[in-house]
Amino acid sequence: MKFYSTNNKDHKVGLREAVVRGLAPDNGLYMPERIGALPKEFIESLHKQSFRDIAFTVARHLLGDEVPEQELRRITDQTIQFEAPLVEVEDNVYALELFHGPTLAFKDFGARFMSQLLGYFARQQDKEIVILVATSGDTGSAVANGFLGVKGTRVVVLYPSGKVSEVQEKQFTTLGENITALEVDGTFDDCQRLVKLAFQDEELRSEFFLTSANSINIARLIPQSFYYFQTFAQLKDRSRPVVFSVPSGNFGNVTGGLLAKRMGLPIQHFIVSTNINDVVPEYLRTRSFEPRPSKQTISNAMDVGNPSNFARMIDLYGHSYEALAKDVSGYAFTDAETREAMQQVYAKRKYVLDPHGAVGYLGLKKYLQEQKNGVGVFLETAHPGKFLEVVEQVLDKKITLPPALEKFLGGTKRTVPLTNSFEAFKSTLRRI
Repeated sequence: MKFYSTNNKDHKVGLREAVVRGLAPDNGLYMPERIGALPKEFIESLHKQSFRDIAFTVARHLLGDEVPEQELRRITDQTIQFEAPLVEVEDNVYALELFHGPTLAFKDFGARFMSQLLGYFARQQDKEIVILVATSGDTGSAVANGFLGVKGTRVVVLYPSGKVSEVQEKQFTTLGENITALEVDGTFDDCQRLVKLAFQDEELRSEFFLTSANSINIARLIPQSFYYFQTFAQLKDRSRPVVFSVPSGNFGNVTGGLLAKRMGLPIQHFIVSTNINDVVPEYLRTRSFEPRPSKQTISNAMDVGNPSNFARMIDLYGHSYEALAKDVSGYAFTDAETREAMQQVYAKRKYVLDPHGAVGYLGLKKYLQEQKNGVGVFLETAHPGKFLEVVEQVLDKKITLPPALEKFLGGTKRTVPLTNSFEAFKSTLRRI
């Protein structure tokens, strides 16, 4: 299997280069050369298969023979160490809970898969791999914990100062070992810009073996398709149309779902649900993609003004607005609407939504009201305890933290302060 750049389909590389480079030389994102449909028998027998077996089959389908079968089985088994349960919240409305991993966020799946894959590639070379990751919340913690102690790798996390929750921050600033946190005076978009500039800088690329663990990396994206298949494995009624509402920031999660649909999973429709950072819903409404500075909200992991994976979304549909809009709808919601949804769902169903899941729930309900058909699944991307202050204030209720989060909160924060200047970042990267 080869992987091409979204900026130039003639530029093709093998898996190792796509994963280790992260970003193509022309700043495009890597995509599999072929995304064929999986056998119909596999799709129809999902309910009879384990999550690990499903993940292995999907990974093998997308990666071809780029990784030996035994090694790929080890990687997928190490990735799927926890479940992604489907919980009925209302009639025909389900939450896909993706927060049962070590950092209690959906990004644990992608981070663990990528860390194992990069660890495999690191064993084949002498030079240390330096992983750069920009985070608006959960990516940093998932990647840092996924790579903690992985030989031949060093992780540098960039995050916007004061714009992630305390729990999220503690999950990647207290680890030490091969993990360094850079606290940037700016926004998530500043952090992402610094990472992208580092990949374009020839001096840094000659000094360091750089790669990225953001969802711009194809190794982060591929495992995000696994749990869409696992959803169908858990659905009792597979006769009705199924729609997914995905709370979206950098749009890697919904792109993983679009890959699953392209591989033959019978998903009828996707809803991209955002907070007021609504660049993609606005595109779906106006046909105009206009990135802009992000605004801070209570669903901070979605505070993204220039989502990288939009390039993959539009590439999957041959840059056709009509084709994309046929499969994807978009809605945006305010903090006030998010709070109200959290309150109403808890009052009626005693189900605690985190702010991101609440946005996904709102998008699903709005779509189902218009379409009046089908089974709806919204992604619950993080445990409510990761947004303790917001959730307790909104629900006027104490939230019991899982032991894993309590442990992180007791750790000592260690960061390196940084301006949003690239020269400052470049100098810091050489010093740490």
